[in-house]
Parts: sequence; C-alpha cells; structure tokens
Amino acid sequence: MTTSSKCLLGSTIALSALLAGACSSSSTTSSDTSGTGGSSATTTTTGAGGTSGVGGTGDPGLLVGSFVVRAKPPIPGMGGPDTPGSTAVLGKVYDGPNPAAIIWVKGTKDGDCQILTPKVPFCNTPCGGSAVCVADDVCEPYPTAHSAGTVTLSGLKTEAGVVDIVMDPLANNYQPPASVKLAYPAFGEGDTIRFSASGDYFAPFTVEAKGVSPLELPNTTIKLDGAQPLKLAWTAPSKPELSVIRIKLDISHHGGTKGMIECDSADDGSLEISAALVQELLDLGVAGYPSIIVTRKSSGSATIKEGRVDAVISSEIERIVDVPGVVSCIADTDCPDPQTCQSDLTCK
Repeated sequence: MTTSSKCLLGSTIALSALLAGACSSSSTTSSDTSGTGGSSATTTTTGAGGTSGVGGTGDPGLLVGSFVVRAKPPIPGMGGPDTPGSTAVLGKVYDGPNPAAIIWVKGTKDGDCQILTPKVPFCNTPCGGSAVCVADDVCEPYPTAHSAGTVTLSGLKTEAGVVDIVMDPLANNYQPPASVKLAYPAFGEGDTIRFSASGDYFAPFTVEAKGVSPLELPNTTIKLDGAQPLKLAWTAPSKPELSVIRIKLDISHHGGTKGMIECDSADDGSLEISAALVQELLDLGVAGYPSIIVTRKSSGSATIKEGRVDAVISSEIERIVDVPGVVSCIADTDCPDPQTCQSDLTCK
C-alpha cells in the first residue's frame, strides 16, 4: 500500500463528517421550526475563523447549517502516483441544531492547544434511530434537513473559468452539478465566496467568506516523542488576518478514540505542542495510522429564523504520525513475523 493510500485510510474527516460536525451544538433546546416566513438574513464575515451572526430573528448561537468549501492540496505519491489537489463543496441546512452523540471533555490546556477526551452518555431506554443520547437518560431528536431553494455559489473557479454555480437541493443536500468540474485551486487568497439561497422552507439568505491560500506543510515526517515538543511549521499566508489554523492530533481513532489534541492558532507559520501535552496524549493510547490534520480556514455567517448558517472555506492537509514502537497495518502481511494485524490496525 502506498503512503498516500495509508493517509486516506487514516483520514477521520470526510467532507460530510465535517459538515455534520459544523452543524453540531451542545445545546439541548431547539429553535422554532415552523418553516418559512422569517426575515432575510444579515451576513457577517470573520476572516479570523470565528463566526458571529447578526440580524434575522433567530438565535446566532444555534448553528443549524453550513456550506463548506474544502481544498485538499496534492499528496506526493512517495513511490506511487501523486494524488492531485481537489476542491469539494457541500451544504445542508436543518430546522434545528444537530445534537452530538459524544461529549468532548476539555482537559489540560497549554498555549493554543488542549487535550480533549470523549464521554459517551448512556440512556437506559434506547433513543432509537430518530434521536441521540446527549446526557445520561436524556434523548434529543435529530433535526430535519429542508430545502433553502436554489443556492447560487459565486467566487469559485471551474475548469471552464469563473462562473456562478447553481445548486438545487438533492435530498436537501447542496453540491455542484456533476457537469461542473471545480479547478484546483478554485479560489485565491482574499476572494469573496458567496452562497445565495433563494428560499423555500427557509427564508432567503446570503452567506459569504474569504478564500484562503493553499496550505503548505513542510513537515513530511511527524514524530511523536513525549520527551520533545512537537514543532509544526507551515508557509504563512500574505494576509494572515483572513484565516486561522486548526490542528487535530488523533492517534487512537482506529481503536476507538481515547482522546485528541486540538489547537486553534494564529496563521503565523508555526506552532509548538508541548512535550507534556504530547506525553499525556500518548498515555491515553495509540492505534494504527495515527494522524494529524492541519486546516487553514476562514468563515462567515448569516442568521435566519431557525438559527445561524455558516460558510467555511478551508485548505486541509493530513499527515500520518510516527509513534515509536507502533507499526500500523491492514493485513498480517504488513507485520513483521510473528506479529499479526490487530483490530486496532497495529501489529502485535
């Protein structure tokens, strides 16, 4: 298996998962879901990555929808074919915030980074397929996605040039039509990328955010050693005020996540995760194909009656992490004799 294939295997964020996560909320209450009739939304763009909704009649603290544009830089083949750069778009709007099945408990914080450990609530009475257990013996129903009418996406480059892309809802999901081939890169730093919804179940709204420069991460090998801090470096953008850096270091997801490190940092070209924080994460456990995901992003928001809708523009790189003593595998042939490949994708 090539290195790039292993990176794909190690990935924990598909675009749909990113979208679902963006629509999550810790809130256990839902806004009014009676349908259209709310006022048009007011758009707020925030280059530093945070979002704040203003205008409309809804609660900007309730995230009910997202339109995500994610660019993935090319991946060198390392002995196999290169994986070309790509751009993907996905949008969805719900009639309420999406409840989270896992509660991430905040732990040790050091600088811009923090340990998070998962807590899964338990409900004696199963919640069924239409709800999720959000606290012990507390079920919360999932919201329902609805149409926002035709959504016109402007500001992205296609292989045919810069054109407005008209997206109709397909099972209430928004993606460019199959006939539209997005370029890579599909946007430049500072470009305005706008989503304008004509309205249907939801009132019309417009949400926009700024394009970010392609992320470049020189760290080809990332080694975790609890005795040393993890030093990351990337090429700083020409307009660092437009974006922030989000880092997710997850070394146990294939064995059932024991914890992770998340960092939110200024886009200034470097970040150091302390040795103490690295060691605390290692002590929680390691599974096969541990990975780190570094994302440069900008965002903007608009408020509708049901809550807040975000636009997120990002450039993302994933790297496999080298943990001394851990050999990753997908089959016994990947392991040195007499070890075999375990369910957590490690050789033992």
